[in-house]
Amino acid sequence: MTNAMWIVVANQAVSRIFETRNPSGEIVEKTAAIHLASRLREKDLVSDAPGRTYDRFGAGRHRADPASSQHAREAASFANEIAATLKEGVARGEVGTLILVAPAAFLGQLRGKLDADTLCHVTLELGKDLVHLNADEIRSRLPEFLPRH
Repeated sequence: MTNAMWIVVANQAVSRIFETRNPSGEIVEKTAAIHLASRLREKDLVSDAPGRTYDRFGAGRHRADPASSQHAREAASFANEIAATLKEGVARGEVGTLILVAPAAFLGQLRGKLDADTLCHVTLELGKDLVHLNADEIRSRLPEFLPRH
């Protein structure tokens, strides 16, 4: 098993993976990804208006609201992409410890997409949106000594 630690900093539109081998050392950006669909407005993601449905009683009709918004589906898709990258890193032995940093709602989605083996490598979760910060600022928001797996 490797002693590499990945710090995954993400939100619904951007993910950045940093790496360190020293629990108290600096972090270096390894990869970054932007999910363009998550940055679009809802009306730009959907080609037409929602369908219409009849009332149970009478001849009234009204707009049928979708079960979830397109933005929610795009966020779930991006969480799935990030989870696949992490699973691949764990399977290839590139990473021993994972630290997840994301806004609470997206952190929950991401955690839900991780398989059991990958989830076992997660030692810390931080519910904050830090994607806009540089590596030094992100490191300063993490514990002085990062927990190992």
